[in-house]
Amino acid sequence: MNPLWSKLPPVHEIDRALARRGLAQGLEVRDLVGELLAQLRQSPPLLETLDRAGLLDWICTQVAAQAGGQRPVINGTGTVVHTNLGRSIFDRELLAKLPELFSGYTNLEYDLDKGQRGQRVGGAEKLICRLTGAEAALFVNNNASALLLCLQAFGQGKEVLLSRGEMVEIGGSFRIPEMLEASGARLKEIGTTNKTHLKDYQKAIGPETSMVLKVHRSNFKITGFTSEVPRKDLIALAAERGLVYLEDLGSGALEPLELGGGAAEPGFSSILAQGAELVTASGDKLLGGPQAGIILGTKARIDRLKEHPLYRCLRCDKITLFLLEQTLLSYARGAWEKIPTQRMLREPAQAVLDRAQQVLQACPARNLELVPTQATPGGGALAEESFGSYALWVKLPGVSEEELHLAFRSLKTPVVGRVKEGKYLIDLKAVTNEQLPTLVQAIQSVLAGPSVGDP
Repeated sequence: MNPLWSKLPPVHEIDRALARRGLAQGLEVRDLVGELLAQLRQSPPLLETLDRAGLLDWICTQVAAQAGGQRPVINGTGTVVHTNLGRSIFDRELLAKLPELFSGYTNLEYDLDKGQRGQRVGGAEKLICRLTGAEAALFVNNNASALLLCLQAFGQGKEVLLSRGEMVEIGGSFRIPEMLEASGARLKEIGTTNKTHLKDYQKAIGPETSMVLKVHRSNFKITGFTSEVPRKDLIALAAERGLVYLEDLGSGALEPLELGGGAAEPGFSSILAQGAELVTASGDKLLGGPQAGIILGTKARIDRLKEHPLYRCLRCDKITLFLLEQTLLSYARGAWEKIPTQRMLREPAQAVLDRAQQVLQACPARNLELVPTQATPGGGALAEESFGSYALWVKLPGVSEEELHLAFRSLKTPVVGRVKEGKYLIDLKAVTNEQLPTLVQAIQSVLAGPSVGDP
């Protein structure tokens, strides 16, 4: 027997550790623990570098990651729209309406006045058209779906013009050229990476051209010796040549958004006001709603999309439409504070400082230090833009920042902070007031060590 195996924690210790972290028990978890112990026996480096407590933490973390299921998480990263943590969150008062509405039937596609089948998107479409000036709207399950539907409806088998500087890749290795290929459209690259001129589009238009596509570069910048065609000129060219103009906005801001750093995120209303026929974006980024693909544009273009057979495969479910409608209703009422994403983006740094000080007062001061930081919008929006925030620097003698990172992620309610310049930081920008007691308990637990039950 390998002498290192004696370091492996016994099953009863593992069971207790899993219970403290609120991880499910049962045959599935027991089988997974067995597989992890077998993996450790075959991995001398892990056995050599970790002590009994470290091995126990490693097993619990692996169980939490592999056992599946969503769990509440405290976002201490300083990124408001964090893609890996579910993007936008919802107001508790809004979520309280869900049980009553969806534990029974709803008038999802039923016109109560006429007593017959009605429109699925109804209220949400009217609201967003009123807020943006669009003639019509359509909602699908995400922005990739929105783009795919538009490309297939208007570009399948035809050429689509796209500047080389806009052939972007976003999270999850999603690439615009590959989306065009999947839709059946043929990509025709325009200009160069750093410079594209109107004459490049004019020369490229041929009998097989059906669409001019513009993609908003939200997650990166091109600076220096650059040039791009103004939106209004592209829209005018498309109209003159009888082509469809489609813009992928991505971020989903209703109105242009500027956070004080000079750069601005364009909004639906400003693009539509310039004559754009179709604009697509995400519902769960800067808009602050549920995951959805939003398509706004002229009635003629949207009606054609509604009739396309692919739309039925991509349309939203009743809960998504309800959450989207309620989010838009908050905008219509001017109650942006009911939209957590908008509230966090707009709140002053002093509000973050107040939350940080509340946590600091309840925890051992010798292990925490309040530090000013820069938070980010996230969601691929406003590249390189940030705003003032505050974080707690957690310090524990003999424990590295990566070990602290793991300890906080292993809790019953995981806390996801960030490691920067050798420090483990919990940024309070995206931590809600309701989460503060849980965060305090989490910090106290980690600082007290493994002998104290995890929150």
